[in-house]
Amino acid sequence: MVFRDKDTREWVNKRNDADRVSSRHGTQRDAIDAAKEMLKNQGGGELMIKDRSGVIRSKDTIAPGNDPNPPKDKEH
Repeated sequence: MVFRDKDTREWVNKRNDADRVSSRHGTQRDAIDAAKEMLKNQGGGELMIKDRSGVIRSKDTIAPGNDPNPPKDKEH
């Protein structure tokens, strides 16, 4: 998951099942790239990106994630 830390105003990358942040970044783009690389290295999964206010802006399945009903990707 990529979201903006309200205290530090940094963009952070954090696994949904983790207690701590995986990485911190100055830009959302850098945080998204790091999250995609981390998911690829861990066997794939779902990447959720939130905007500055915390609202989910985007979801994407990163290969080799196994989505049994993949939607037609209108975003990427």
